[in-house]
Amino acid sequence: MTPKRVCAVVGVGPGNAAAFARRFASEGYAVALLARSTSTSEALAAELGDARAYACDVTDAASVERAFVAIAADLGPVHTIVYNAGSGTWGTVEEITPDVLEGAFRVNTLGLLLCAQQAIPAMKAQGAGNIVVVGSTASRRGVARTAAFAPAKAAQRSLAESMARHLWPQGIHVALIIVDGVVDAPRSRALMVGKAADSFLSPDALAHTAFHLATQHPSAWSFEVEARPFNEPW
Repeated sequence: MTPKRVCAVVGVGPGNAAAFARRFASEGYAVALLARSTSTSEALAAELGDARAYACDVTDAASVERAFVAIAADLGPVHTIVYNAGSGTWGTVEEITPDVLEGAFRVNTLGLLLCAQQAIPAMKAQGAGNIVVVGSTASRRGVARTAAFAPAKAAQRSLAESMARHLWPQGIHVALIIVDGVVDAPRSRALMVGKAADSFLSPDALAHTAFHLATQHPSAWSFEVEARPFNEPW
């Protein structure tokens, strides 16, 4: 029997990440679910079947290494990463602290670097691979209350582009999804009572975009795609 390809979803919670995991599992992938705590991811892993939950702090190199070593032993070499870890701390330049800025950078950018460096050797050995990064429109502009978030996402985008230019010629597809909109989740609905249902971004639809990027033909790869509700101002 041919071993399943392995998709590592990094930054697992009940919204987008769960949808990514379900989509790749439905397409025959074994799925590794990485999060700081396994309290949410273990239940999701049980639901998916051929999936496992791993405790992983993406800001800690040793923690990331342990997780990827365990994934290789349990499921096999990682073929696809969906990097969904992100820090959404808000505040103006007068409100944030240096620790907040550094924390946002470590989760959004350093974590991407650490996970990519763990997976790239296995992807090269397989002759193929994908690193799909979940980004944000904040990477393109700084507004008043994104004094920590926007710089971190801008650095993440720049890192992803640098990775793409280096890794594409080696058969590894690096792609970035610019998410522009409010993701549909119970917490978002509770905070935005009265917002039209079709103004939220569907996690399942976003997962479809991620899977499409991971299965594009190498003669027509995309680097950056935008995902926003049709009625989102931009």
